[in-house]
Amino acid sequence: MKFLAGARSDAIGIALGALLDALFGDPRRWHPVAGFGRFAGTLERRLYADNRPAGARFTAVAVGAPVLAALAATRATRDRPLARTALMAAATWSALGGTSLAREGRVMAARLSAGDLPAARAQLPNLCGRDPSALDPPELARATVESLAENTSDAVVAPLFWAAVAGVPGLIGYRAVNTLDAMVGHRSNRYARFGTASARLDDAANLIPARLTAVLTVAAAPLIGGRPSEALRVWWRDGSHHPSPNSGQCESAAAGALGVRLGGRNVYGTRVEERPHLGDGAPPTPADVRRAATLTVAVGTAAVALATLTRLATARRRRRRRRKPTSGASRPDGRGDD
Repeated sequence: MKFLAGARSDAIGIALGALLDALFGDPRRWHPVAGFGRFAGTLERRLYADNRPAGARFTAVAVGAPVLAALAATRATRDRPLARTALMAAATWSALGGTSLAREGRVMAARLSAGDLPAARAQLPNLCGRDPSALDPPELARATVESLAENTSDAVVAPLFWAAVAGVPGLIGYRAVNTLDAMVGHRSNRYARFGTASARLDDAANLIPARLTAVLTVAAAPLIGGRPSEALRVWWRDGSHHPSPNSGQCESAAAGALGVRLGGRNVYGTRVEERPHLGDGAPPTPADVRRAATLTVAVGTAAVALATLTRLATARRRRRRRRKPTSGASRPDGRGDD
């Protein structure tokens, strides 16, 4: 019973949670991530100081609290398979954002195709933090494709990866880390030092998932009319050119799969960044934005399958270990190894 209530129930829960995301997208009310954001905001006001040790304490408490709660919930459901499945399904649904991400990308593609520049600019904040006020249609398309590529890792592959390797605590812990990075990990006068720990922890948590996203993007390239060989070539050549250790992996693979060129000048309020070019094609078009949204769905579907199979494999390994006789144990004939 404990075996059934563990990794196998987690696998079923991952699949159910992904199905809920596919059917409904993000929960519209009482979203747990929004609740965590309010908790983290209150904690920041209490612990903030303009130095790195204060930021490290803030990160430890903000991540540690939900992880401890998830560990307690996991322990409480270890002998209750249905409850364990429901717990994982709810956690997965709340952590995933792939359906909503692809939907926002398609809305942007439709507005760009219709030539509605004001509506397209109003749509961009739903996808990324760049200032859209001066962006023309090609730059809006580029920003959307880059956001889709990066967030396919952050909002889909990475949560599923951590669910697969560490169950509900891993999933909840990752979502907490990623949310903190969005809140305090960006460069600004207030968070230049206080946000360092959150930003570095997010980099570490996404190190493997970002590269897994690139691998899945290469594999999914034919589904959007791309070539895996080209996606692999661009990823291998340009993946490390990006200032982020992880974003460039996803964006370069997507650029190669789509056959477009990404990178360039990005404006975030008063901050301006010049990003290196990724890929060899033309700037993205509205049609490329639609293809990028399709790529997000394809990569997410593959990631769900991998996470589910990984958790099932974990269950099988645990079952084999329980059945394996220990050294010196009695044999079926009643005699020991000696």
